[in-house]
Amino acid sequence: MYLSRFLSIHALWVTVSSVMQPYPLVWGHYDLCKTQIYTEEGKVWDYMACQPESTDMTKYLKVKLDPPDITCGDPPETFCAMGNPYMCNNECDASTPELAHPPELMFDFEGRHPSTFWQSATWKEYPKPLQVNITLSWSKTIELTDNIVITFESGRPDQMILEKSLDYGRTWQPYQYYATDCLDAFHMDPKSVKDLSQHTVLEIICTEEYSTGYTTNSKIIHFEIKDRFAFFAGPRLRNMASLYGQLDTTKKLRDFFTVTDLRIRLLRPAVGEIFVDELHLARYFYAISDIKVRGRCKCNLHATVCVYDNSKLTCECEHNTTGPDCGKCKKNYQGRPWSPGSYLPIPKGTANTCIPSISSIGNPPKFNRIWPNISSLEVSNPKQVAPKLALSTVSSVQVANHKRANVCDNELLHCQNGGTCHNNVRCLCPAAYTGILCEKLRCEEAGSCGSDSGQGAPPHGSPALLLLTTLLGTASPLVF
Repeated sequence: MYLSRFLSIHALWVTVSSVMQPYPLVWGHYDLCKTQIYTEEGKVWDYMACQPESTDMTKYLKVKLDPPDITCGDPPETFCAMGNPYMCNNECDASTPELAHPPELMFDFEGRHPSTFWQSATWKEYPKPLQVNITLSWSKTIELTDNIVITFESGRPDQMILEKSLDYGRTWQPYQYYATDCLDAFHMDPKSVKDLSQHTVLEIICTEEYSTGYTTNSKIIHFEIKDRFAFFAGPRLRNMASLYGQLDTTKKLRDFFTVTDLRIRLLRPAVGEIFVDELHLARYFYAISDIKVRGRCKCNLHATVCVYDNSKLTCECEHNTTGPDCGKCKKNYQGRPWSPGSYLPIPKGTANTCIPSISSIGNPPKFNRIWPNISSLEVSNPKQVAPKLALSTVSSVQVANHKRANVCDNELLHCQNGGTCHNNVRCLCPAAYTGILCEKLRCEEAGSCGSDSGQGAPPHGSPALLLLTTLLGTASPLVF
């Protein structure tokens, strides 16, 4: 009897040890979940979340133009200089490298002189609209961490929409509208990000701030990410814990800064006047010298590294997760539903590590396929991140798929005190015993066990064995 009891205690010890593996005795759990940030003191480690480092995402994108033949140079044509719109002797020729302006020049790493840029055909088919869609695709979910910045070498467009997709371009939603006259172009009152607040940070606005027309000193259009972060983290983003706390609890806020694709819709070129000069249509075109998109791979806070291999971004998933975004548990690690990690470190947050499935925990022995409730692991001291096992809260044994759970095995004698294993799913106990493995005296449940009952108390042992014995004693029987 004592041998079988020891075997069951050993099995439960393996289970408890497996549960506690993600929670080491030092801060090391979040050593794997740290991010480098830049402060006034320099580059430091931030333990607020498990995520890849923010980087320039334009290195990994694919660009598509619609219409596909909208780039100038085929056939060659002349256009007017930006500094002097009536000096129209500049040439665009796709067959000559020095005169070509292909789309990849929007993302090249150039010096200040000479400036390289993509350029569209001129508005020679006026009054037909000159419209271009520029789609940036990553084939991966990314999270934006800094402003999107578009630098024009032509005048900034009179009308433009920045759009985002969360489903790889199947559906689109507006991010922001840009116009010289928002009311006329989009039937919206003009606003700037400064007019927003924490409560309206997700509002889609139309701004006139970046549509001043055809001037040499105004080239840049922003989509302000950091200004929106500042509503939660403060003007200099010093209180990132506050922002992370909001991201932890507000899915819509996380999704707002998350994209798989961006689309720049150029609807009307810079005119600079009320009327289009039909005698000088070579003045009107789009030209973009630079697009900056800074962000990180979305790995659902289950990875610190994102690799680029075979023209594809992939998270190197931790916490027993898998998938392009670490969005599901690995096979044999589905002991509880998948959940994203927390932005906040323990004790306030959790990595939400995927735990072994009941059908795969420990083999042999098979009893440790039963999994204690992970929520009973709590941190007793933030400075000592060793969890304490709250025995009073371990009131049940979780079984994700009890129809296939192997609770007992006659070969390994898991059923105790003369119990017999029935179909590997439960122990049939003698009249005097109860519990998952017939490990408890039935009189203990009724509180009627006495010294003269003839049913002795369990043997004493080491503190570790007492801990596991207590766990066995507090676990409720499985119900099928």
